[in-house]
Amino acid sequence: MGVRLITLDDLMDVYSKARQRGTKFILSKLHWKALSRTKSAFDESAVESSNWWIIPKVRERWNLLISGDPEVNYEAFMMKEYFSEQHGLKLISLGSGTCTHEIELAQYPNFSEIVCLDIAENRLNEARKIAEEKGLTQMRFVSGSIYDFDFKGEYYDIILFNASLHHFKNIPKLVEETLLKTLKSGGKLVINEYVGPDRLQFPKHQIQAVNQCLLEIPESLRTRFKLKLKKSHFYGSGWLRMILADPSECVDSSSILPSLHKHFDVVVEKPYGGNLLMNVLKDISHHFVTESEPVNEILQKLFEREDAYLLNHPSDFVFGIYSKP
Repeated sequence: MGVRLITLDDLMDVYSKARQRGTKFILSKLHWKALSRTKSAFDESAVESSNWWIIPKVRERWNLLISGDPEVNYEAFMMKEYFSEQHGLKLISLGSGTCTHEIELAQYPNFSEIVCLDIAENRLNEARKIAEEKGLTQMRFVSGSIYDFDFKGEYYDIILFNASLHHFKNIPKLVEETLLKTLKSGGKLVINEYVGPDRLQFPKHQIQAVNQCLLEIPESLRTRFKLKLKKSHFYGSGWLRMILADPSECVDSSSILPSLHKHFDVVVEKPYGGNLLMNVLKDISHHFVTESEPVNEILQKLFEREDAYLLNHPSDFVFGIYSKP
């Protein structure tokens, strides 16, 4: 599979971001420091977007594929099925962002300590306020890099990565030199992650399948978020824009599952797709937030197309629990 350096979608994304987030955000991508460009991608925690995760029916689909129930999310699923009898648990979430998932987990009585580590201090400050309001005294918020954090040996019962592990480079080294060492024997690694191709360099057959899905959507529902332009074709992301926009984005994502399978025992692994839906619905998801019969029918067709695609291709997104031997 050849590398795409730049595509028409890259140009559209720059234009869209300039309209949606302003020229200041675009100029931040010209900073010579890679970490500064990464931080700029996460600093604005309240920025509106039109990505697939804002669609209620999509989130119900995730729940169904993970827990078997569209109303039960992965947090409730893992606590009921795998941790309900355990207490005094120590959890660390690496790349926790706004800590939404960690705050939900902290409301279970099973935890004595939950540490949220992230480079975006503003997001942690918002989460800290919410935790204080809820009286979640077992939560601790640390602003900084995983590479500077002082990990205690065999200390944590659970390490959580929620849409963050794919931002770390050299996954095999991270697993061997950090994760395995700080987990207790029998400790669990929990991921809810993108595990697809590095830098979103999707194969041609996947791009073709995405474009076939776009044909299922009426033109009236393909107007791009905050723009008057229609989404008529998907070209994929170019390598150059991926590095400029966020050097950490999907830097070594294809190594995640092979590394975990090598060093951990699989407790449960639930693929939930995203191969087509993420790319089809990017920038037009706002049309599908409000449910109606026509919208639900279109989404159901898209779900069926993705299910058919997944019969012959590995899922780009996975929820999994892995145990340290």
